[in-house]
Amino acid sequence: MREDYFYTEGLTVGYQGVPLIREIAFQLKKGEILTLIGPNGAGKTTILKSLIRQLKPLAGVVVLEGQKTGEMSGRDFARKLSVVLTERVRPEMMTCKEVVATGRYPYTGKFGVLSKEDWKIVDEAVRLVHIEDLAERDFTKTSDGQKQRVMLARALCQQPDILVLDEPTSFLDIRYKLEFLSIIQEMARNDRLTVVLSLHELDLAERISDKILCVRGDRIDRFGTPEEIFCGDYISELYGMTAGHYDAGTGELELQPVSGAPKVFVIAGDGRGKAVFRRLQRQGMPFATGILWENDLDYPSAKALSVQTVAVRTFSAVDAEHIEKAKGLIDSCEIVLTVFGRTEWAKLPDGLKEILAYANSQNNEKKKVDVSGENSAVEKDRCYTYMVRCSDGSLYTGWTVDLEMRVAAHNSGKGAKYTKSRRPVTLAYYEVFENRQDAMRREYAIKQLPKKEKERLAAYHHLSSMAT
Repeated sequence: MREDYFYTEGLTVGYQGVPLIREIAFQLKKGEILTLIGPNGAGKTTILKSLIRQLKPLAGVVVLEGQKTGEMSGRDFARKLSVVLTERVRPEMMTCKEVVATGRYPYTGKFGVLSKEDWKIVDEAVRLVHIEDLAERDFTKTSDGQKQRVMLARALCQQPDILVLDEPTSFLDIRYKLEFLSIIQEMARNDRLTVVLSLHELDLAERISDKILCVRGDRIDRFGTPEEIFCGDYISELYGMTAGHYDAGTGELELQPVSGAPKVFVIAGDGRGKAVFRRLQRQGMPFATGILWENDLDYPSAKALSVQTVAVRTFSAVDAEHIEKAKGLIDSCEIVLTVFGRTEWAKLPDGLKEILAYANSQNNEKKKVDVSGENSAVEKDRCYTYMVRCSDGSLYTGWTVDLEMRVAAHNSGKGAKYTKSRRPVTLAYYEVFENRQDAMRREYAIKQLPKKEKERLAAYHHLSSMAT
């Protein structure tokens, strides 16, 4: 006799007799959470609809607690299994609380009258998903996210043994996503609620699930634990990713790196460099970085976004080869940035100390080396409105969060269409602001000035160096 609480055997699903996915097989114990993942259109919703009897399977069976679900009465099935689909529900002239209360109908008599105990269960479901403020509101006048929470309360109101959810977080903001999934996880853990759901958010799927079902093409590609699924390059293969990078270890997605010879060398670590890497990528600035250990929190992002990463194996020492490689990259770059302030240098590993000292020694008119951490946009939330002098004598106005990198971007041809054909450029003027809005407003105001006034600003605020 099988010990599995909820499972399928030879299940084939589809529409109008045409198979879409064949031989679907999974097994769940009571209180486990199963998440379906896969590309859009793979058939995840079709599988869910077949599990809840909205679609009749073309072959095979679904078994719940030793009984084939196709042989259960509608009332018995409704008491065992509750559903929240993404399909829009528009009950007319009903408050949110009344919609929640419909979840109790499988337990009422033929007249559908709710008892005091039923209403207590309704109130508890309303409280559990934090929709007390919506209870008396017209359901049709709520947002998509609010409707999703109401429908979850309705499903919980049924007191099911199994909860089936199709993209339940689609219309929820980050706060309610976390609250929603926390409720589900707590009920699975404490009340032995078995959950089957589909998710697009892979990081959430990895964290909440006991089992993962991977749907691809006309088949189930894999079934296993998150540790078995989220490893190596499998997720990239499952989704056919040809651009960007998915890191199975962190669950993070990164965009395409900027190609070309690195213009900036970043000295980072402890996860503090990610913001710098991503900012450089957004600005179209190719960069190199190091020295990083492969277990450092910065390493996955560095590997995905940098042109070159000087990396050391976990728990290995930094040798002369790594140091010389880093120094060579520093020599080839126009800018050196670090997230470490001078007060932190003494606590850093010897390899990082050496390349920081080397970068500092290279500080000259040709190269802007920021090793203090004080000029980095990571450390200070400052914005700049600036003008650069182009090779033809004209002035270009813009705004940025990092002057050094923006000027370097213009000179590498990645800054703006106007400056690309007028290189090299030099900084002629800048102002500092506390937020982007003020910087952008000042940018607009300067752009409206006649050339004479722009030249006057440049004359009064001529800067011979970017160093602070």
